[in-house]
Amino acid sequence: MTLALEAVTLSVGPRTLLRNVSLAVPSGEVVTVMGPSGVGKSSLLAFASGALAGGMTATGRVLIDGRDVTREPPHRRGIGILFQDDLLFPHMSVAGNLLFGLHPSLRGRTARRAAISAALAEAELPGLEHRDPATLSGGQRARVALMRVLLSRPRALLLDEPFGRLDAALRDRFRGFVLAAARARNLPTLLVTHDPEDARAAAGPVIELAPPAARV
Repeated sequence: MTLALEAVTLSVGPRTLLRNVSLAVPSGEVVTVMGPSGVGKSSLLAFASGALAGGMTATGRVLIDGRDVTREPPHRRGIGILFQDDLLFPHMSVAGNLLFGLHPSLRGRTARRAAISAALAEAELPGLEHRDPATLSGGQRARVALMRVLLSRPRALLLDEPFGRLDAALRDRFRGFVLAAARARNLPTLLVTHDPEDARAAAGPVIELAPPAARV
């Protein structure tokens, strides 16, 4: 499976954020996109996922294993995204949050419960199915958020600075966990960050985006 972005140009009114950006991410590889705030990194991921903000215009294509998904809605692209905020539903238990992410092909109460238990075990959070997310630590919430994304069985993974809100010790550990989980599933992964440590840990190609004022 390969994630490819072809000739992507993003604009807000007359202002161009990105111009003619192309990249390809093979299975099991992490490509890092770096650059200062406001350069369009998160907007590039939003375009890839199909969730570009209103008021923005875009040209270019998104391809998954050679298939053009540019015009498909987010839920049909098969692209998972993990944000800096965990975005867990406060009115749901941990299990409820994970159930929300389960791929629709997984049916039957027993199979669904088993999938949730396996996900929590992988995240080193066994037995927390009935916990209120508000009672979890920041690192635990981040792991639940990742497992919710992975339970949807994405064909590609987008990481929008998901390590930024964690302290240094938790950041290193969670970063290693995320990257290992993505590689274990052989997912093409696109990481947006401004932290060189994230890029070094990803150990893949790095694409540097320049500020708008620096582009001609």
